[in-house]
Amino acid sequence: METKKVSCLGPYGSYSEFAAQRMCEGYEVVLCHNFSETVRKLTSGEVDLSVVPVENSLNGGVSECLDLINSEDVFGQREYMLLIDHRLAMLEGTKAENVDIVCSHQQALGQCVEYLERHFPAARFVETTSTAESLQMLNAHTAGIVGAHVKREGVVLSAENIADHKGNYTRFLLLERGANIPQRSAMVFFSAVCMHKPGALVNLLKIFQRYSLNLTRIQSRPVKEEFGQYRFFIEIAGDIGSERVRSALSEARKSCASFKLLGAYS
Repeated sequence: METKKVSCLGPYGSYSEFAAQRMCEGYEVVLCHNFSETVRKLTSGEVDLSVVPVENSLNGGVSECLDLINSEDVFGQREYMLLIDHRLAMLEGTKAENVDIVCSHQQALGQCVEYLERHFPAARFVETTSTAESLQMLNAHTAGIVGAHVKREGVVLSAENIADHKGNYTRFLLLERGANIPQRSAMVFFSAVCMHKPGALVNLLKIFQRYSLNLTRIQSRPVKEEFGQYRFFIEIAGDIGSERVRSALSEARKSCASFKLLGAYS
C-alpha cells in the first residue's frame, strides 16, 4: 500500500513539521520551502493533506495562510493547538559571550526580546524563513532559536523556554482538497465579504446573535482586487450538522457579496 503524504513548512525541525507529525501519524511528511508550496502540493495531488498555521496567541492570524485557504480549493478538517517552546540553540563548545548574531524566524525573535536583550545586548538579529532554518547558520559566533523538540547532534539547547510569554500557542489546520463537509463539528470557519453599505458587518454579526451562536474569532484582511474592501475570517462555535448552524450560515451567505466555507472541525 502506498504511504500517504502530508505537506508542511520545513526544514527539518520546524514547528509545522512537529504539528504535522502529531496530526498525521503514519504519513510521510513532505517539507516545503514556503506556505504557497505547501498548499500547492495539496491542490496538485502530490500529497494527501497539508498542515499550516493559522493563528498564534501572541501575534494573531497568519495572514498568508488565511489568504491561501480562502483562494485555493481546500478545506480545514481538524485543528491542533501546539505550545510554542522556544529554546536558544548553539553549537557544542560555543560560549555565549562570543555570540554576536542571533537568528531565527521573525516571530521567534520578537517573542524572545526580553531574554535576548538581557543576555545578548550587542547582538545583531537575523531573520530566517523558519525557526529550524537557524540551525543551518550556527557557528562559534551565531546562535539560533528553535523549538524544544529539535534534536540534532552537536547542537545544545537551553534548559528552559526563553520566550517572554510561556503560554504561547499556535493553532494549525489540517487541510484536504475540496470541501468535504463533515456531518458533525464543534467549530465552523468561513470567510465573508460584506456588501459595501452602512451596517453590513453589523447585520452579518447579528445573524449569529439571533441564532445564539458564539463567534470565537474574527479577523479582517484586505480584498486584494479592490482597495478599501475587506474580507472577514470568522469562526463560530457550533455543529455544522445542526439545523441552527446551517440556517445561520445560509442567511449569512445571502447577506454577503462573497462567502466561502473554509472548515468545520472539532
